[in-house]
Amino acid sequence: MSTLRDVKIGEEVTIKKLHGEGALKKRIMDMGLTKGTKITIKKVAPLGDPIEITVRGYELSIRKADAEIIEIETV
Repeated sequence: MSTLRDVKIGEEVTIKKLHGEGALKKRIMDMGLTKGTKITIKKVAPLGDPIEITVRGYELSIRKADAEIIEIETV
């Protein structure tokens, strides 16, 4: 299983499935990260956390722990 945490800078991927439950999953979905959404990795902080992504036309920074629950497939 590949997760958003494993993606390299500049790659474009599609969300395959969201793992997790409850408030965490709802928060991720409220940010626009839903099944079938295309994501591009823009930047990664020097120590690796957070990750800046482009999703639905806007920039979003998420923690590695949150990126770990997002299963992806390459475009």
